[in-house]
Amino acid sequence: MTMQFETAAGMTRGLNTHIARDIARKILSGELAPGAILPSEIELGEQFGVSRTALREALKLLTSKGLLESRPKIGTRVKERPQWNMLDPQLLEWMQGMEATEDIYHQFLEFRKAIEPHATALAAVNASKEQRIELSRIYRQMCHVSENFDAQAWVNIDTQFHRMIFISSGNCFYVPFGNVLTTIFKWFFEYSSKEGGMCLNEHKKIYEAIMAGDEGAAYSASLGLMKGHKHRLQRE
Repeated sequence: MTMQFETAAGMTRGLNTHIARDIARKILSGELAPGAILPSEIELGEQFGVSRTALREALKLLTSKGLLESRPKIGTRVKERPQWNMLDPQLLEWMQGMEATEDIYHQFLEFRKAIEPHATALAAVNASKEQRIELSRIYRQMCHVSENFDAQAWVNIDTQFHRMIFISSGNCFYVPFGNVLTTIFKWFFEYSSKEGGMCLNEHKKIYEAIMAGDEGAAYSASLGLMKGHKHRLQRE
């Protein structure tokens, strides 16, 4: 198998993480497809310019994230995508800057449809005074950005808006999504907000429903945003 990896020779800190990141990005990008067998430890060690100990630590890290598995007489193999731990914070960080396929965006949208409307409904009921003040600040900033449109500024404030919804849900299982998914939220909004598609009115409905404490309206407004005709990911 011919596969070039970035040499790690000369590094003194985070060596195993550097190796793991390089291999992970090749897996996540499809360059190393599910089922592919990695070169032997000796070959990989030579390509990276590192000891077998550092290499084994890197492979162990990737195995813990569901990307790899080792089998006797077969070697180290890339696992099938459903077994990847896509909510692992480090894995999401390693994905940053990669070109994602449209299929991943569709899958992320379906995932959001399943959890975010309920988180929004909970925010309408459970958001604290401080959280409502912060959501108001974020929404005012969204309005400002929409009037003086800047694509990157919109992506940043849109990410803050949705992160705040999860944080305000008051549910300890929903709160982490607001933090862990920040990276993929940004990629998603960069894609879905192309050509100025901001859906500000839909965000206004969500904001007003939360501020009014209207659980049903908050749920409907959130789902409506993701099903709206303006959404760039709507399938034909």
